[in-house]
Amino acid sequence: MELREAIGRRRSIRFLLPHRPVEPEKNQRMLEAARIESHWGNVQSLRAVVVFRDSASPETLDALQAPIAGFQIRLAPVVIVWYIDGAAVDGQADRLRELLAAGALGFGEGKQDALEKQLIPIFQSIRDKLKEPGLGEVDCGQGIAQATLMAFEQGLGTCCLGSPNLDKIRISLKLPDTGRVLLLQTVGYPAETWEAGGQRPRRPFEELFHMNAYGEAFPRDPAVVAELERDKMFTTPAPLPWREAELAYLQKALGIKGHGLL
Repeated sequence: MELREAIGRRRSIRFLLPHRPVEPEKNQRMLEAARIESHWGNVQSLRAVVVFRDSASPETLDALQAPIAGFQIRLAPVVIVWYIDGAAVDGQADRLRELLAAGALGFGEGKQDALEKQLIPIFQSIRDKLKEPGLGEVDCGQGIAQATLMAFEQGLGTCCLGSPNLDKIRISLKLPDTGRVLLLQTVGYPAETWEAGGQRPRRPFEELFHMNAYGEAFPRDPAVVAELERDKMFTTPAPLPWREAELAYLQKALGIKGHGLL
């Protein structure tokens, strides 16, 4: 499948088959994809704990519960808790040395001295700043995105969820004090069709993207839009005509009570 089509068909899958476990090797492939993703300075601060519902302790499963869309976490065979470890920044100097040795940083004679006497001291002087929320989270997000695409390639569905119980989760999973939970990602085999009701509503292109300065809309070329539609990056807008019937079926089949929002 072409990447554009894969991106177009990959969307949050909220309804997963609770009775079908996810093979550990499929989770490993997701983690491998996240591991090799680019990260500033090669710091690699993205970390994860993969929680299997069938083998995790009741205390751990309880800690993962959230007041919004909680049924997704209760039913998911796997929940990946992605977190960023600020302590990774402490190894910045060694990571830069690794890049230099790999030929991925600097060029010409004197680059070794420049690294040790100039670049590393600059990073060390702003170490605490680099541990604050910002670029690290962006790069972690790229890793999670790669893991999500790998999940789709393997026939899995995922959904990224937030939680107000991040400290409780961190303590329950015995994460280091330097760890900061980013999100929970449910993983499993889809119970709903891949369209999940159709392409979700999105804000107009011109509202989101600008050229040279805010307020100057990035020009949207209709020819590019037509090309992406042809390549199936854009799919049928939601709601599909049979979506409500699908939701009624899923609610009954999965034993979800209420309105499915909590």
